[in-house]
Amino acid sequence: MKQNTLFDKIWDSHVVRSIENGPDVLYIDRHYIHEVTSPQAFNGLKERDIPVFRPGNTIATADHNIPTRNQHLPINDELSRNQVEKLNENCNKYGIELFGYNHPKNGIVHVIGPELGYTLPGMTIVCGDSHTSTHGAFGTIAFGIGTSEVEMVLATQCIIQPKPKKMRITVNGNLGIGVTSKDIIMYIISEISTGGATGHFVEFSGSAIRSLSMEARMTLCNMSIEMGARGGIIAPDDTTFNYLKQLPAIPGIDDLGSAVKEWEKLRSDPDASFDRELEFDASLIKPMITYGTNPGMGIAIDSAIPEDKNNEGSSSFLKSLNYMGFKPGMKLLGQPVDYVFIGSCTNGRIEDFRAFARIIRGRKKAGNITALIVPGSKKVEAQMISEGLMEIYKNAGFEVRQPGCSSCLAMNEDKIPAGKYAVSTSNRNFEGRQGPGARTLLASPLTAAAAAITGRITDPREFITDDINKK
Repeated sequence: MKQNTLFDKIWDSHVVRSIENGPDVLYIDRHYIHEVTSPQAFNGLKERDIPVFRPGNTIATADHNIPTRNQHLPINDELSRNQVEKLNENCNKYGIELFGYNHPKNGIVHVIGPELGYTLPGMTIVCGDSHTSTHGAFGTIAFGIGTSEVEMVLATQCIIQPKPKKMRITVNGNLGIGVTSKDIIMYIISEISTGGATGHFVEFSGSAIRSLSMEARMTLCNMSIEMGARGGIIAPDDTTFNYLKQLPAIPGIDDLGSAVKEWEKLRSDPDASFDRELEFDASLIKPMITYGTNPGMGIAIDSAIPEDKNNEGSSSFLKSLNYMGFKPGMKLLGQPVDYVFIGSCTNGRIEDFRAFARIIRGRKKAGNITALIVPGSKKVEAQMISEGLMEIYKNAGFEVRQPGCSSCLAMNEDKIPAGKYAVSTSNRNFEGRQGPGARTLLASPLTAAAAAITGRITDPREFITDDINKK
């Protein structure tokens, strides 16, 4: 009997038709859209005078362009305002569920999908956003698509895709104090490079992965594409099912118990074959931080910048360091920074803000720091209020903004000025990603919190104990 991977089981069950010596026509269960990559797709439908094939399978939100202050007012930026208005117009026209600007369930698309119960094990999920891989944490095949493909899914509920190769990355052992899922994925990317998983869909497994919460798993899968993977996936287990059981409602599921029995089958067979396998020891991972202009340029926070570790090519490597104002052999500990950003679809969930609060509680924000603290959704914002986190932030001198993608990317007002350093919990540190000339250092919420209270790059383990780390 053929032994299949989890990826095979989901992919093969969604193939509508296979093109000989070519790609598959894949059925899509859930389609997420937002204001940036959908307008052109809807225009394509209008030009051909065709409807959205299954509007009930599409969920929309506004997130990339919206401001994170004064959301009770109209959006000032004309382009952003037009894109948000177009999303409203298109969703009304085609009968698509929209959690738009100022909606009580609004938020970043990859935050609200899971928290509203729209992301479920065994699904195929796409969105015109590269970090759709986030949803793989639930045991889904989830990946980003281009605008023309958004139009294809709207029109047919299918997409034409070649089946990726399969990779399994196993992480066994116990995580050390102050080490989070963000550090795990940054460590893996630093080891295999930003092209190390190109052409593959990655299944994450091992005791360290199973120990992670659902929100931590989402962070891990979110950044799987930063190593070139098509997406990341984790087999659903009791952690997954307990997360879903705590949701107020799950659209389309009347009998959760029966659904769980089916979802329990979603795992790779014992002798399933992968095209590539890698294994890492969790005990070797430390809090991580990037020093260059791609997510693979990362080091343990107490290490020195290497000599072209990932063979980027000396000119490219040195160009990246020159942009950042760093040199090989330099240590980042103690390097002054200007901004701290906590939020995004990578680290904008309630657990991230709890972790940030554990370090800043009873302390004060450094005077040289501008902090952008941005919840990933209205629900996360409400949780922060009800749990007293807002008061902790206020007492420490921080301002909490309103939900949105914010300073993850320079498509809204929350830009990092040229030449300034930002310790950011987002997912990309490309040149200009957070604003023209901005210098981004990716890190976990714990490392961001340590920087926020010291005003410089600081090892978060200085501020936490075993006790805090386990909460």
